[in-house]
Amino acid sequence: MLSGFFLRSFRILLLPFALIYWLVVFIRNWMYDKKIFNSVSFALPVICIGNLSTGGTGKSPMTEYLLTLLKDHFKVASLSRGYKRRTTGYALANGDSTALEIGDEPMQFHLKFPRISIAVGERRVEAIPQLLHDKPDTQVIILDDAFQHRAIKAGLNILLTDHNNLFTRDFYLPTGDLRDLRSGYKRADIIVVTKCKPDLTMEEKERISGEIKPLQHQQVFFTAIEYGTPYHIITKENTELTGKDILLISGIANPASLKKFVESNSAYYEAMLFPDHHIFTIDDWHDIKRRFEKNTAKNKIMLSTEKDAVRLIKFKNELRENPFYVIPVRHRFLFNEGDHFNSTIINFIRDFK
Repeated sequence: MLSGFFLRSFRILLLPFALIYWLVVFIRNWMYDKKIFNSVSFALPVICIGNLSTGGTGKSPMTEYLLTLLKDHFKVASLSRGYKRRTTGYALANGDSTALEIGDEPMQFHLKFPRISIAVGERRVEAIPQLLHDKPDTQVIILDDAFQHRAIKAGLNILLTDHNNLFTRDFYLPTGDLRDLRSGYKRADIIVVTKCKPDLTMEEKERISGEIKPLQHQQVFFTAIEYGTPYHIITKENTELTGKDILLISGIANPASLKKFVESNSAYYEAMLFPDHHIFTIDDWHDIKRRFEKNTAKNKIMLSTEKDAVRLIKFKNELRENPFYVIPVRHRFLFNEGDHFNSTIINFIRDFK
C-alpha cells in the first residue's frame, strides 16, 4: 500500500513532463488531422487493434480471438511491431524463427497458428507491401498494437480500454498511462471494455458506456478475461490447478487478473514477477527452479502465460523434466454480444470495397 502511495505521489510530481508529452502528442495528431502528415490506405481490409494507454488491455488475446475467428474463412495475416526483439526491419515468421528474432507475441501467434502469415516490422507502412509481396493471396491483415500508427489508415479500428483503468479517467505519461489523446477514441469503430467482472451488471454497462460517450457510428462491447486449461509447455499434457501449490512466473504488463485467478483456484500460490516482455536468462531459470524447490509440497507446479512461455521455451531440455505448465488467456464477450461482434468483423471484410 505504501509503495503504491509513493509511486502515485512521485508520478504526480512529473505533471510538468506530462503536459509537455500531451503537447507533443497533440501536435502530432493535429498534423495528421490537417493532412500535413499523410496516412496511407490499402486495397484490402486492414483491421487495427490498439489502445490509448500503456500496459496490458488484452491486445494479444484480441488478436488471437480475431485470428481464430477468421482463419477458416479468409487468408488472414498478422503484422506486429515485434516489441523487444533483437532484430530490426521486416520479417516473416518461419520454422526457424525465435522470440528474440520476431518478438514474444508474434512468436506466440506463429506457434498457435502455423498456417497463418505472421510478420513483424516497426514501419508498418513499409512492411505491408513486403508482406503482400511474400503472401500475395492475403485477404485481410490484422495490425496488432497500431492505433497510434497513423501513417496507415485502417479500414476498421478496434480500441481496447481496461475496465479498471478507463481512458476517460486516465492522464498522460508519465503522470498517468495515456500515450495518446483521450479524444483519439473518436477514430475507433469498435470500443471494447476489457477485463470486466464476469458478473458486470447492465446498470454498470450503461454507466460506463455513458462515460465513454460513443459516437453514432461506434459500437461498445464488454469482455471478461477467461483462462483455459493449463497444459505442459513441452508435452502439452493438460492439468488442473485445484489442490495444487503454484509458482506463478509472469512477465506481462498487468498480471493482476491472472494472480487473482490463480489465487482463487489453487491450494496455495506465490508469484515471481518480471517486467513486461522480459527476456529470460539462464540465471532467471535457476532462480525459478530454486524458488520452486523451496516448496516441499508434493502436488506443485510452475505456471506461466503463453506469452511468457515463448521466452522460456529455449530452456526446453530443463522444462521437459519439470512440471512447467502454460495457461491460455482469452476474451469472453459479456451480455451475449459475442456473435454480434463476430458478425461485425466478418461483414466488414465481406463488404470491403
